[in-house]
Amino acid sequence: MPPPADIVKVAIEWPGAFPKLMEIDQVSNADSTNFYITEKVKLIKKTTTSYYMDMKLDALKDLANSSRDITFAQEFINLDGISLLTQMVESGTDFGDLLSFTLTAFVELMDHGIVSWDTFSLAFIKKIASYVCKSAMDTAVLQRSLAILESMVLNSQDLYQKVAQEITIGQLIPHLQGTDQDIQTYTIAVINALFLKSPEEKRQEMAHILAQKQLRSIILSNVIRSNKPINDEMAHQLYVLQVLTFNLLEDRMMTKMDPQDQAQRDIIFELRRIAFDVECESNNSGSIEKRKSMYTRDYKKLGFINHVNPAVDFTQIPPGMLALDNMLYFARHHQDAYIRIVLENSSREDKHECPFGRSSIELTKMLCEILKVGELPSENCHDFHPMFFTHDRSFEEFFCICIQLLNKTWKEMRATSEDFNKVMQVVKEQITRALTIKPNSLDQFKSRLQNLSYTEILKLRQSERMNQEDFQSRPILELREKIQPEIMELIKQQRLNRLCEGTCFRKISSRRRQDKFWYCRLSPNHKVLHYGDLEESPQGEVPHDSLQDKLPVADIKAVVTGKDCPHMKEKGALKQNKEVLELAFSVLYESDEYLNFIAPDKHEYCVWTDGLNALLGKEMTSEFTRSDMDTLLNMEMKLRLLDLENIQIPEVPPPIPKEPSNYDFVYDCN
Repeated sequence: MPPPADIVKVAIEWPGAFPKLMEIDQVSNADSTNFYITEKVKLIKKTTTSYYMDMKLDALKDLANSSRDITFAQEFINLDGISLLTQMVESGTDFGDLLSFTLTAFVELMDHGIVSWDTFSLAFIKKIASYVCKSAMDTAVLQRSLAILESMVLNSQDLYQKVAQEITIGQLIPHLQGTDQDIQTYTIAVINALFLKSPEEKRQEMAHILAQKQLRSIILSNVIRSNKPINDEMAHQLYVLQVLTFNLLEDRMMTKMDPQDQAQRDIIFELRRIAFDVECESNNSGSIEKRKSMYTRDYKKLGFINHVNPAVDFTQIPPGMLALDNMLYFARHHQDAYIRIVLENSSREDKHECPFGRSSIELTKMLCEILKVGELPSENCHDFHPMFFTHDRSFEEFFCICIQLLNKTWKEMRATSEDFNKVMQVVKEQITRALTIKPNSLDQFKSRLQNLSYTEILKLRQSERMNQEDFQSRPILELREKIQPEIMELIKQQRLNRLCEGTCFRKISSRRRQDKFWYCRLSPNHKVLHYGDLEESPQGEVPHDSLQDKLPVADIKAVVTGKDCPHMKEKGALKQNKEVLELAFSVLYESDEYLNFIAPDKHEYCVWTDGLNALLGKEMTSEFTRSDMDTLLNMEMKLRLLDLENIQIPEVPPPIPKEPSNYDFVYDCN
C-alpha cells in the first residue's frame, strides 16, 4: 500500500554519523519544522562532544550559525545546551577555532534574552576573564570574551562585582594599543560597563586609576589620532566614556557651599590673594570694621553678587562648588589671564564692568547644560568631542577658554549689568556653534571662537531672521496655504520611496553592542513589506528576493510608537532609556502579532513612521515632516518670486572653479 501523499521521507545526514531517515507529515508544517529543529539540535549537541576534532569543529561552526535563529536557540537551551557550552569552556581543553565557535554560539544564544546572566559559575567567569588577561590570545576568542564580560557587567550587579575582581584596568589597556579597532571598541565597552555599574563612591577611585594608567592619552594616540576612520560603534563608546567622565563632576555640581566651612572659605581668600597680590591679614592688623570694609571692596571687584559673604553665591545648585573649583583652577593655571580680567573690570567706572564671580557661576551652569552633566548616556548617540581627550583637565580648560570668551563678548557688546542674560545667550550660541565642527583640540576650539565674534553672531542671526521674515506678508501666506497640499503629496511620495529603498535595523538585545541586523523594505507597488535577517550590515539596497518574510500592508492594523510598543514593555532595561524609547515603533497586524523596530536615528524613525502612516491613509505628523514642509515651501516661494521678477534660472549648475595650481600663498588675517 503506497504511503499517504502528505507523508514525505527525509534523510538527515551529518559527517561521521549514521544517516537518519524520518517521515514528516507536510500537513502539520509547523510541527514538522519543530521536529526537524529538535533533531538537528540533538545531533549538533551530540557531535560537539565528539572526540573527532573535524566533526566537533563542524558541529560548533554550525551551532554558532544556527544559534542566531530564535527557534533553534530556544530548543537548544531547553535541552540544556548552555550548560554544555559553559562546561566546555570551564574544562579549558579547547583552543583556537574550537573555542572561538564555542564562545560565538554562547554569545548568540545569550543575546536572545532567554537565559538569565545570574546563572553562571565563578569558574566560568574566571575562565572568560583569563582569555582577556592573556597577552597573546586569538583575536576572535578575545573579541567574544570581551563581549561576554561586557554583557555580564551590564546585566547583573552580582556578576559586575565578580568580573571587577577578576580583571583590572591595567590588563585591559594593552588591547587599546593594538591596531584592531573592533578589539579596541570591545575593550572601551568593557571599561565603560565597569565605570557605569560601579557604586558612586568608587567611581572617583576608578577615574583616578584610569588617569594613572593614562587611558586618555592612549585612546587619543591609538584610536582618535590613528590612521583608521572611527566607525559608529567606536564613536558611541567614546561618547559614553566622555559622558561618564563628565558625570564625575555631578557631585561637586550638586554640592552647596557651607558658608561656615573654613576650608571652603579659604578658596575664596585664595582667589582674592592671587587677584590683588595681598596676604590674608592677621587678626590684629587694623580694626574688624576696616578689614570687613576691605574684604567687601575686593569681593565687589571680583564680581560676586554677595559682597559681604560671597560663600552665599555658591549655595545655588547647580552649579554649586563646581563653579568655585573652576574659578580656582583658572586663577592658578592661567594666572595672567585671571588677573587681567579681574583688574580690567574692577578699575572701570562706566558701569560696563563684567562681574567675574557671577559670570563664572552662570558659565559653569551653562557648560554643564551643554555637556549634559549628570545625564545617562544615550543609546544611539555618537557625539563625542576629540578635544576633550586632549587634556587631563579638559572641563576646567574648557571653562578657562569660555570665561575669556565671555569677557571678550561682554566688551564687544558694551554690556552693563542689565545686559547680563543677553550676553550669556550670545556666549552660549558662540560655544554651541563652535562645538558643531568637532574641533580636534582645545586650540582649534579657541580659534573657532575667535571667528565667532559678537558681530559675526549678529550677521548669522540677521541672515536667519531675514529668511524667516521674507515670507510673513499676507499674499505670501495665502499662496503658501494654497500650494501646501501639493508639497505634502511630494513629501508623502518621498517617504514611500524611502520605504521602497529600505533600511537596515539592528536587532534588539540586552547587550548594547549588537552585530546582528535585519532589513525591511516596501515593495514597489506599496502592497507588501519584505523583511529578513542579514549576516552583516549591507553596503546598499537589499533585493526583495533575498528577504524571506513578507507582511501585506492590508493586514496592518496600527502603528504604535515609544512606550506603547510591545518590545518596550518587554525589555525592562531598554524601557528606562529615553533615547531608545524615542526611536522605537511597532507595526501591529492580525490579532496579537507585531513587527518591532528600533530606528538607527531620529531621521529614519520619522521617515518610517511617516511612511507607514501614509500607507494607512493617516496624517504624517513627525517633526521632520514639518521641517521638510517649511524648507520646500520656502524654496518654492523663492522660485516663484524669482519667476515674477523674470529672473532666468539656468537648467544646469555653474561649473566648479578649477583647483589653484599654486598653493604658495599667505592669507593676511589683519
